[in-house]
Amino acid sequence: MKLPVFALALTLGLSAPFFAHAQFQKPEDAIKYRQAAFTLMGTHFGRIAGMAQGKIPFDAKIAQANADVLATVVNLPYTAFGEGTDLGDTKAKPAIWKEMPKFKELAEKMQTEVGKLQAATKTGNLDQIKIAVGDVGKSCKACHDNYREK
Repeated sequence: MKLPVFALALTLGLSAPFFAHAQFQKPEDAIKYRQAAFTLMGTHFGRIAGMAQGKIPFDAKIAQANADVLATVVNLPYTAFGEGTDLGDTKAKPAIWKEMPKFKELAEKMQTEVGKLQAATKTGNLDQIKIAVGDVGKSCKACHDNYREK
């Protein structure tokens, strides 16, 4: 059961850049899409972070499963920062659209750190996972500090 779900998530993740723009009939659709992707990212990262912080019992298989989903989902929201998506029900700061290259650089940094987290979870070594969780957390914070309203 887990393999088909992962395969579907992977397929959707890899094909998202090709169909994401076409699916947004309105800017509100793009905003909802990226918010949903960020919610998924927070949920799956939060489960691993909870284990790293000792708030949730450590389970290497569950950590790896969440990292695998996170590694796919981390690529999704950035297709939804198009024209007109700076208005509406969003916590995105206007600076994103003024500083798009820097924003994309921070997104790529986070994607890289999530890849390292995914690799760390495959080792099953909690100490390595803790380090990787810290690095992902720093990359999330860097973007939130600059580009997300409180």
